Amino acid sequence: MHVSFDPWSPAFVADPYPAYAALRATGRAHYFEPTRQWLIPHYAEVSGLLRDRRLGRTYLHRFTHDEFGLAAPPAAHEPFHTLNGQGILDLEAPDHTRIRRLVAKAFTPRRVEALGPAMERLAAGLVGEFVAAGGGDLLAAVAEPLPVAVIAEMLGVPESDRALLRPWSAAICGMFELNPPEEAARAAVQASVEFSAYLRGLIGARRADPGTDLISALIAAHDEGDRLTEQEIISTCVLLLNAGHEATVNATVNGWWTLFRHPEQLAALRADHGLLPTAVEELLRYDTPVPMFARWVLDDIEVDGTVIPRGSQVALLFGSANRDPERFADAGALDLSREDNPHISFGAGIHYCLGAPLARLELAASFGELLRRAPNMRLVAEPEWNPGYVIRGLRGLQVQI
Repeated sequence: MHVSFDPWSPAFVADPYPAYAALRATGRAHYFEPTRQWLIPHYAEVSGLLRDRRLGRTYLHRFTHDEFGLAAPPAAHEPFHTLNGQGILDLEAPDHTRIRRLVAKAFTPRRVEALGPAMERLAAGLVGEFVAAGGGDLLAAVAEPLPVAVIAEMLGVPESDRALLRPWSAAICGMFELNPPEEAARAAVQASVEFSAYLRGLIGARRADPGTDLISALIAAHDEGDRLTEQEIISTCVLLLNAGHEATVNATVNGWWTLFRHPEQLAALRADHGLLPTAVEELLRYDTPVPMFARWVLDDIEVDGTVIPRGSQVALLFGSANRDPERFADAGALDLSREDNPHISFGAGIHYCLGAPLARLELAASFGELLRRAPNMRLVAEPEWNPGYVIRGLRGLQVQI
């Protein structure tokens, strides 16, 4: 029924949409033995389960590993799980509620808006150099350095240290793939240790001499005497980089690859830059950079008559849900003027992406600058995809100006 769903196949990663269509056509919940997950392909169920408190990103707030029927992670992986487990993405109430409330006091809409001029300056500089060079790899020259620079500027990471961030982020995110090999786990652990130590030093410096950066604001955030612990600040900073950076990089290059394959839509956007806000949303829907998010089943649930028992894991297929014809008119078509577009690329419920406004600003800045400064940019060669599925993106995108 779902033999075409093969997240380790390069062909599937390059174009998973026929497999998604087959899943949607043949049921609303499919058990996938290789990852021991239930695949959920339809928009209605994915959207609903993201908001269902019978599911969680973790189970440790209610059960031990033994009670939940799972083995504890290897002791050697502890630095990664300590770092990852104290971020709001992998916590549930009451810890999630407390930490997200405190982080929201520091990560305010005003702080994001205040980054606008710096973001535009950074985008203009990167695109200007790219145009002067006549093009090249859009990923390496623009898509990758821009979000790293924005997050680093927000956190107050010195410019001399910013080259450290991307390798740490990539290594840590390797653990989010399906059935990651031990080599990936070792790299993630090492990056967790190094990144945590670096941030611990930066936090110490900001405690002694506070600035206007986000780390200083996280240190100062409090609510009725409650403050973030040092580990919670570290985990929050890493989450902001990993979640905000990896997805934005891939959204940029995936989006341009989509535009090059739809020349009539690209022409419409070049002719009317006012389409950019809806274009960004449509590109996120059409080919989301995070096509799957997992949840643990904390209490039995039922999906279209199929009981999924406690202790199971569901794979919520964002990529499939965003192309579900039950929710989106002409779902398989790219329409940059689409108005009715409640895509779930940023999730939903209590884990809705805290950095969504920042990601939208970054994407608008980079796409807008490229549209203005490189109006005739064209593809040089068909790109190759990275092997990862959970975080899905291209190895590069070679273009000429």
